[in-house]
Amino acid sequence: MLFGWSHDFVGDLAETVALIWPARPTNRPVPLLADVIADLEATSKAELPDLVAGWLDASETTVRYTRSLKLITGALRVGASARLAKTALAELSGGRLAADDVEEVWHGLAPHLCGAVRPGWRGAGRGRMRPGHRSSARRCWPSRSRRRTSPHSIRPPSGPSGSGTASASSWLRPPAAASCSRRGADDISAAFPEIVEALEAYPDLRVVLDGELLVERDGVIAPFADLQQRLNRKLPGAKMRAEFPVAVRLYDILFDGEEDLRPLGFDHRRARLEAWFARIRPPLMSLSTLIPFATIEELGALRDGARAASIEGLMLKRAESAYLPGRPKGLWWKWKRNPLSVDAVLMYAQRGSGKRSSFYSDYTFGLWREDGELVPVGKAYSGYTDQELVVIDRWIRNHTVSRFGPVREVARGLVMELIFDAAQLSSRHKSGVALRFPRIARLRPDKPVEEADRLETLMAMVEG
Repeated sequence: MLFGWSHDFVGDLAETVALIWPARPTNRPVPLLADVIADLEATSKAELPDLVAGWLDASETTVRYTRSLKLITGALRVGASARLAKTALAELSGGRLAADDVEEVWHGLAPHLCGAVRPGWRGAGRGRMRPGHRSSARRCWPSRSRRRTSPHSIRPPSGPSGSGTASASSWLRPPAAASCSRRGADDISAAFPEIVEALEAYPDLRVVLDGELLVERDGVIAPFADLQQRLNRKLPGAKMRAEFPVAVRLYDILFDGEEDLRPLGFDHRRARLEAWFARIRPPLMSLSTLIPFATIEELGALRDGARAASIEGLMLKRAESAYLPGRPKGLWWKWKRNPLSVDAVLMYAQRGSGKRSSFYSDYTFGLWREDGELVPVGKAYSGYTDQELVVIDRWIRNHTVSRFGPVREVARGLVMELIFDAAQLSSRHKSGVALRFPRIARLRPDKPVEEADRLETLMAMVEG
């Protein structure tokens, strides 16, 4: 009970544990950052609780909070980004490297390398990185992370060119072929062994490609929910591989042999990609289709049909745009399809974390079934203003009807419009459907609860 009250007051689990952890005499030294990373790599899941407990015993409160808890949970502080970490590592090089240099090899470095970097920019372990020797990182070649593309590439006779949305990309280099996720730059090769196996048939092939992993059956791209069945599976079995066959849709080429193609414009890289594909004909891969357009109205019509085509939108690329690190503005523009929306009823609320720890800011919403039951369909915790948060928080406190630990059940009286990217079938939800990226569009105090949307309205929006 004391822990629950403390967590409710502090609003951060790691901070609560760091403050409430009982002091125990120990001769164990305070762990260094490099030791934390190395021990986490070498320790089995069953042994982790004792390992972390030993760290907490040997550390003061601030060290417990930052090094032993926030670091290993991947939430060092609100707003800390991977780019910020790369910038910090670049500064440790004493001016020899820029953040973009670190970006190039970030996804290919062994995790413990970051703990051993020092102002000469020399790494220890499986990967080494130093000025003039950036391509030595393990498994993947230098590439650009966090660029996102889609099942179609669109290019006019002159001016912008483009391709659209996506889930994961692949940088592949046989014989040590690897797939790296675009968002987190994680090595996801184990989840897609058939892609790696197909490329290992070309032992002399050296190339870095940008593309999208898809579940594809008889030439038809399956919904994203099918791809999710394969993501984060370390060892997919034969049954799963048969039920969810994967392929790669190619959008760009970064390296061809030892030649760095990234400084070239999009049109030049596309021509090189087409030539490479025609020469190699790699299995389980296909080229994105270039769709020409003449006017902005024609392009808008293509974007309006994105949902019917089961794509998330278009990403326009300037014909002369180089393949740059980070997210530079003006060269690529993601033009997403319009979101879907429903008017849903607030059912449950929970306090947030960090600066929202004093507010009920995380919400569960429901829709009406035919039998008159309100069933939950999704959670949302973004889209409202600070002023609206104060109003919602006050309403929740005044209309709580039951409590389940940190969760408050509220009276059925507040309707909000939810927008979301897609709806998909889900056996994990009582409603049978789940929302992708739900967020709050606006409060609907003008709408009676009885007039909120029905579940069948949402079911009609399910893709596939």
